[in-house]
Amino acid sequence: MQVLDKKQEAICDAPNAQQGEERGLELLKYLIIGVIFGIVFVKAEIISWYRIQEMFRLQSFHMYGVIGSAVITGIISVQIIKRLKLKTIKGEEVSIAPKQFRKGQIIGGFIFGLGWAITGACPGPLFAQIGSGYTIVLVTLISAIAGTWVYGRFADKLPN
Repeated sequence: MQVLDKKQEAICDAPNAQQGEERGLELLKYLIIGVIFGIVFVKAEIISWYRIQEMFRLQSFHMYGVIGSAVITGIISVQIIKRLKLKTIKGEEVSIAPKQFRKGQIIGGFIFGLGWAITGACPGPLFAQIGSGYTIVLVTLISAIAGTWVYGRFADKLPN
C-alpha cells in the first residue's frame, strides 16, 4: 500500500494485493483455478496457433467469438459489481478506478498485436501452450518477460 500526503487517502497500487501472507494449501486454490483455466483454453482451441492465425487472416469467427464473449461478460460483471456494490470474499470494497486514455496505449496495443500475430500467443494461453507440450513457446514467454522488464526500465522515457 502506498501512503500519500496527509490530505490524500492511502491507495493500493495493486488492488488484489494480499493483506496477509498465504502459504501452502491456501495457494493451492490458485493452482487449481489456473489448471482449470488452462484446460478450458485447450478445449476451446484458443491456444491453437492455427486458430490465432485464422483470426488475424480474417478466415474464422472462432477467436472473435471467444474474445467478444469475454468482453461482454466483463462489461456485465463490472456493471453488476458497481450497481450492487459487491464486496470481495474477505469483505473488502471493490473499487474500479477510472482510466484515462493515453497515446501510449495505441502504440502498446500495436506492439502487443504484432507480437501476438507473429508468435501465435498472447500472455493468457502461454502457460497452457507450454503445458500442452509446445515447449517452443518458452521463447515467447522469455520474450514477454524481457519486454515487460524493458518497459518497466524505460517507461518514464516512453510516450504514455
